[in-house]
Amino acid sequence: METSQTHSSESMSKDLSELMKEATKEVHEQAENTPFMKNFQKGQVSLHEFKLVTASLYFIYSALEEEIERNKNNPVYAPVYFPAELHRKAALEEDLEYFYGSNWREEIPCPEATQKYVERLHYVGKNHPELLVAHAYTRYLGDLSGGQVLKKIAQKALQLPSTGEGLAFFTFDGVSNATKFKQLYRSRMNALEMDLATKKRVLEEAKKAFLLNIQVFEALQELVSKGQENGHPVQPKAELRTRNVNRSYEHGPVPGKESERTNRRHTIMPTTPLVRWILALGFLATTVAVGLFAM
Repeated sequence: METSQTHSSESMSKDLSELMKEATKEVHEQAENTPFMKNFQKGQVSLHEFKLVTASLYFIYSALEEEIERNKNNPVYAPVYFPAELHRKAALEEDLEYFYGSNWREEIPCPEATQKYVERLHYVGKNHPELLVAHAYTRYLGDLSGGQVLKKIAQKALQLPSTGEGLAFFTFDGVSNATKFKQLYRSRMNALEMDLATKKRVLEEAKKAFLLNIQVFEALQELVSKGQENGHPVQPKAELRTRNVNRSYEHGPVPGKESERTNRRHTIMPTTPLVRWILALGFLATTVAVGLFAM
């Protein structure tokens, strides 16, 4: 018994980031094999699915960042508080307005699984803030790691505007060097003071974050299979709205822009196997945000 406890203590003396990678390996593989993510790997990526993912991420990040703000001065989280560099809510609001229009708040769906994730984040932030780092780490560093690559690929595969509309989520303007920033974040996280029992609870919470992601994407897969969005059937052709469209055309159409806008008024599929494969990998790294690159 004593030998077993000694071995456990020695293994838990590793950096928290390394422990998370080891503890979540199995559930990470499980997350990669959800039907929703398998469809991405096969190249079955539509604009409809992209919009649903963005909507769920908005609810998740809104809850996460509300709790981060609540605990920004708490020593169990303060060292890894980087709002200017990492927070995603405002970027997601930009993307949702682009995809759904000015009434996007009334349009976007929040599946039960997404709501469950949101409730867990609020519970942790209010009652066990020492566990908040598990959610922040698996989400932010996963998104940051593949964000720039995925932004370019999704822009091409989904025929999104070259000016970046619909992809603000993947743009981290406050991070000039992703590699150096991730090193800084990990060092701050590894330096958080926590006893052995707390460290074990953080690792369990990281696993829970993976499971919550799996449930979210299973629910999104169900929505897609039913052809529904916000409880209503999806029309065969979905118009992709541009931000400030009324302002842009208040003096009449801009020459050469009408055909570009018309070409984006349909559900879009990646066109080449290479693009499909990389897009799927990018989604695993960033949208699912279960730490493919971050861990």
